[in-house]
Amino acid sequence: MSSVTLTRRMLLAGSLSAAALAGLTACNSSAAPGTGTEAAGPAASVFPVTVTHKYGDTVIPAEPQRVVVVGFTEQDILLALGVTPVATTEWYGDQPYAVWPWATGKLGDAKPVVIKAPDKLPLEQIAALTPDLIIGTNAGLDRAVYDSLTKIAPTIANSGKHDSDWFEPWPDQTLLVGKALGKEAAAQQLVDDLSRRFADEAAAHPQFARVPAIFLQAPYYEGCAIAYRDGLSTEFLTDLGFVIPAELTPFARDEAQAYIPVEKMDVLNAGQVLIWATEDDKAKAELEKNKLFGQLEAVKAGRSLYTGGELAGAIYFSTVLSLPYVLDRLVPQLAEALPA
Repeated sequence: MSSVTLTRRMLLAGSLSAAALAGLTACNSSAAPGTGTEAAGPAASVFPVTVTHKYGDTVIPAEPQRVVVVGFTEQDILLALGVTPVATTEWYGDQPYAVWPWATGKLGDAKPVVIKAPDKLPLEQIAALTPDLIIGTNAGLDRAVYDSLTKIAPTIANSGKHDSDWFEPWPDQTLLVGKALGKEAAAQQLVDDLSRRFADEAAAHPQFARVPAIFLQAPYYEGCAIAYRDGLSTEFLTDLGFVIPAELTPFARDEAQAYIPVEKMDVLNAGQVLIWATEDDKAKAELEKNKLFGQLEAVKAGRSLYTGGELAGAIYFSTVLSLPYVLDRLVPQLAEALPA
């Protein structure tokens, strides 16, 4: 297995808690693309702002003009709030400027620098970018790295509310970043709007309510099917009304993931719907090589869904920009598998 996939697993296994609701309104652009913050209008009047996070309080004295993202997904939050980062950090997928299709429309002609050092942040490269704000809410920052970054510019780590250095609920991250940018009300509006979208989709599809569903990585890993337990990595399903079967629990290796040996794949019959994060055609073909896969009830009934690479990425990102992309593409598939 590639180190990229391992990193993705580690990141998604981080935190399980659901978050309070929150949302966004975009700001008009006046700065040159790729140079930093787009026009903030009234936002400048709120500075200085103090942001409380895992490592204490960070004061941002003035509206940031050069924001560097050292986390794996926060570029989505900045772009949703009308701010163009001067640098992003590559997670996986080899997307241009580390920006995926659901966010490229907000990137415009900007060409942020891409930091490609998932295991060790290149502090000299970051310093050379002369940032006035560093965002690392999804960066796995330990105290030593955080302290090093603060010598370069004010730095925002994650909230610390969910016992993880990595992935946190998208509302938490959106609000934290929004406050650092002086756009707290806009961030709250974003979260409110997306939360309402989930509620509306659930109401429009009552057939989803209390239906057991299982989200899995693909293909197999070390002879196991990896399923996500009830928590942060499955909130895109539970917020639509689905439930995550308790039958996964005996196979848990951590709070997030269950490793189910392929010879015991019948456990997956606890899910009326299976969603496989197949990032390419080879992943689906690998699943089908196991004869027990074809015997699963959901597979035989046409209720086994396969994401493709972009939808899998949108689910893994779970940001205020990627989740609408998930709803647009996954909900119709779910509705077809579970007609009203």
